[in-house]
Amino acid sequence: MNIFRLAGDMTHLASVLVLLLKIHTIKSCAGVSLKTQELYAIVFATRYLDIFTSFVSVYNTFMKLVFLGSSFSIVWYMRYHKAVQRTYDREQDTFRHWFLVLPCLLLALLIHEKFTFLEVLWTFSLYLEAVAILPQLVLLQRTRNIDNLTGQYIFLLGGYRGLYILNWIYRYFTEPHFVHWITWIAGFVQTLLYADFFYYYFLSWKNNKKLQLPA
Repeated sequence: MNIFRLAGDMTHLASVLVLLLKIHTIKSCAGVSLKTQELYAIVFATRYLDIFTSFVSVYNTFMKLVFLGSSFSIVWYMRYHKAVQRTYDREQDTFRHWFLVLPCLLLALLIHEKFTFLEVLWTFSLYLEAVAILPQLVLLQRTRNIDNLTGQYIFLLGGYRGLYILNWIYRYFTEPHFVHWITWIAGFVQTLLYADFFYYYFLSWKNNKKLQLPA
């Protein structure tokens, strides 16, 4: 554990809390992509299967349970909560997200560190997480107007990934033989997908204007 990893975890946790705050207190999921949330639920479900087979620390187990529970609860709210589901924009959130799942699974079967059940699923979760934000970004480009909480949620998600890259750089220079190409490349691709959003986020902050993405 180092400061970049801890900051990344806390930023990731903050992004989830911001989204839950929006959904639970305002009873609205306007501007939030259910497709992205379903992909994240799959990411955490496949990544954290080792929770039943290995124990690292109380902190590690707690964070896994938080992300598992929060991801599935968000999907439940958006699909089944009467007040929340009415605010979901089905007509705009039409990205065919299931077409992302199969290529990621096939890639995990072909490119992995060890060919074991848990390792392949863990690798699959890395590939899927790298592209899971795509439906959300497409939705924001279609609707253009982004409320503050949704904007903060995506900013924090991107920030979490950026801090994890700093964590990897730090560990590369401080830990012998710390080389994980699959994790690094997937994380770098994921961070690149946020670049356009970050540009317009900082532009709106600098000019004190409402965040809007180009169509």
